[in-house]
This record gives sequence, C-alpha cells and structure tokens, in this order.
Amino acid sequence: MIAARAAAALILIAGILSGCAGSADRPVYPQISFAHLPKIALDVARVDVANTYASPATEPNVEHRFPVSPAASAMNWGRDRLQPVGDAGVARVTLERASVVEVPLERTRGVRGAFTNDQAERYDGVIVVSVEVVDAAGERLGIVRATAERSQTVPEDISLNEREKVWFEMTEKMMATINQALETQVRTHLRAWIR
Repeated sequence: MIAARAAAALILIAGILSGCAGSADRPVYPQISFAHLPKIALDVARVDVANTYASPATEPNVEHRFPVSPAASAMNWGRDRLQPVGDAGVARVTLERASVVEVPLERTRGVRGAFTNDQAERYDGVIVVSVEVVDAAGERLGIVRATAERSQTVPEDISLNEREKVWFEMTEKMMATINQALETQVRTHLRAWIR
C-alpha cells in the first residue's frame, strides 16, 4: 500500500516536472521597442496613442496567437518615438489595423504527397498606423499614414516554436517598415511641428 502510494507520488511529480520542462523549452520573445532610437520632438502638449483595431480573435485571423502582439508593437512606436515639447495641441498616433490572416495552401495529393513537404499555410500581415496633429479645438492640422504588409509561407511539418519565430520575425519586419515610413513622413509632411 505504501509502495503503491510512493509510486503514484513519483509519477505525479514526474508529470509535473515534464510539464514544466515543456513550457521552459518555448522561447520568450522580447517586446518590440523603439526606445533605443532618437526621439522626434514635436511642438505639441501631449502625444496620445490609441488602438482602433479590434481583432476578431478567430480564424482566419491569427494575430492574437502571436508571441508578441503586432498591435502592442505599433503602439510602442508612438510612445517611444514621439516626444511632446510644446504648450498646446496633440499628436495622435492611431493604430488602424494590425491583422494577420492564415491562408491554407494547396498540398500535393496521393502517393507523391506522402513524400512531399509542402508549404501548408501563408500568413498575410498588414499594419496601418497614422499620426495626426490637432489643435486645442480638435481641428486636424496635418496627418500622415504608413502601411506595412508582409506575407510568409510555412511548411506542413513546422513546429509551434518555429511558427512563433516566423510570426515574431513578421512583426519585427513590418514594424521596421512602419518605423522608417512614419519617421520619413513625419519629418517631411509634419515638419512644421518638429522642434
């Protein structure tokens, strides 16, 4: 009886430890930040960052499953890059879209398909961010918008860790595009407010 209880306890402990080991094998990805880049000083009293995109959180959308949220990464841009240095007005950074859709791909059928490692899914991502300057009365004085799109296919034998790495890299590359495009547009089309 005691031996049976001891064996059951050992099995339980082994199960718990193997569960912990499995979760420890999954990489932890850093948040995508732009704090290491120079600030863009704007002649406004504050910078507001808003997310107007509501993810459906159901298939075919998969952005809610990403290890690092595309939406959170886009909002980090506004907080990290823009610095208010004025007495009036607002710079509004708005995340308009941060979607990634999974598209199933045609696979090889029959006997040949059993020996073929096809690309199984394609991920189509789109991030859209706008920056507008409004005065104290709420009148828009200027606006710029940047869009980043990226598509990536994955093979049918991809692991969860490999898939999450692909998703992270997609987000990272889309945000690099957003960062470059918005900085160029702000410095070009909102230059009257740059200090």
